[in-house]
Amino acid sequence: MSDNRSTLLSQRSAVIFLLGALTAIGAGVLTFFNGGTPASATLVGGAAFGAAVTFFHTVID
Repeated sequence: MSDNRSTLLSQRSAVIFLLGALTAIGAGVLTFFNGGTPASATLVGGAAFGAAVTFFHTVID
């Protein structure tokens, strides 16, 4: 039996998405605890995720 499995993501991509998710969670939680609604916290978290992935993609090489 041959084991020709390849990874779904590279290690670099996994780290970038992990940091983006942590940033999004942090921004969403801070927004919610500051008096925002769950909808606004979700939107802020999504925007923070996109910005963080773009930022970490350019920084991590």
